[in-house]
Amino acid sequence: MIADADALDRVVAAFAAGSGPVAVDAERASGYRYGQRAYLVQLRRQGAGTALIDPVACPDLSGLGEALSGVEWVLHAATQDLPCLREIGMVPTRLFDTELAGRLAGFPRVGLGAMVENVLGFVLEKGHSAVDWSTRPLPEPWLRYAALDVELLVDLRDALEKELDRQGKLDWAPQEFDALASAPPPEPRKDPWRRTSGMHKVRRRRQLAVVRELWQTRDRIARRRDVSPGKVLSDAAIVEAALALPSNVHALAALNGFGHRTGRRQLEQWQAAVDRAKALPESELPQQGQQVTGPPPPRAWADKDPAAAAGRTAARAAVSALAERLTMPQENLISPDAVRRLCWGPPRVIDPESVGAALAGFGARPWQVEQVAPVLADALRGTGA
Repeated sequence: MIADADALDRVVAAFAAGSGPVAVDAERASGYRYGQRAYLVQLRRQGAGTALIDPVACPDLSGLGEALSGVEWVLHAATQDLPCLREIGMVPTRLFDTELAGRLAGFPRVGLGAMVENVLGFVLEKGHSAVDWSTRPLPEPWLRYAALDVELLVDLRDALEKELDRQGKLDWAPQEFDALASAPPPEPRKDPWRRTSGMHKVRRRRQLAVVRELWQTRDRIARRRDVSPGKVLSDAAIVEAALALPSNVHALAALNGFGHRTGRRQLEQWQAAVDRAKALPESELPQQGQQVTGPPPPRAWADKDPAAAAGRTAARAAVSALAERLTMPQENLISPDAVRRLCWGPPRVIDPESVGAALAGFGARPWQVEQVAPVLADALRGTGA
């Protein structure tokens, strides 16, 4: 594994001198460490071989990223790896996502192992996908497993390109890949505590405040200790405490998730969070739902705007039928959010041109507009939207 500046310089030179696309992958320590940083970066390129880089020992890989600027990067499920690669200075200007290509080509199973087996006929070694990649030193079998993840990526890319060409979809894939490569980093999630598993059980605003306080306390501890938040306190325990509103440490200790292995000091910090939430004035309690931008939830459409509800039903059926004909998932054919926004606020004059312009405004790519706009225009006209 590459873990010092001199070795990294040699890798940068070798990969800059290589030819063809470069296969790239990253391993994180989800479930073990705080955040989604990379703990191993794997690359393979013709003429350069395979390199496994330790981004803990070499945290700035911007030199490698610059050396590969303009080169096509081949990743599988790029949206998973691009954020952690960006953190260490690796940002592709061109990419090919083999998972996304598999979706466009209509493969029913698009995991890397399934794709390699179905398309290339090889079976990848399994067994280390969920290990703690922050472990040092990394065991040799783990490194071999990681190297295999990029061993056949370029071969898979070439085979998928041929399949897309055979299906007449070859012009569609680069538009999707360019959208991935040019997408800005996602905005920080507002009120991330609302994603606590089991939140649907929490009905009252005071209980929501308890979830928020416990979640934020847990997050501060997890960040400081660099461990996964779930290892500090489970989501189930947070929801249990919110529903029970315990009055003291003894009541808290009786709840699931705060058992005998939780120390007195820990119990006191959790109870303090509960007490803070219970002491908040009504005006500072969180609202039941997040403020929604754009159309209201579809379940409310029938009452608010029956014509829009009918249009959405017809539009979804049209998209589903087209996706089936094109053998691809509906969400890859067109974003469900774009369809929802179109149906809630359709153009004054409904025709393929106006519908296409609206879809483009919602982020649809040209190939999507070309395929979807005519069928959506027909669907909306048929309902009198």
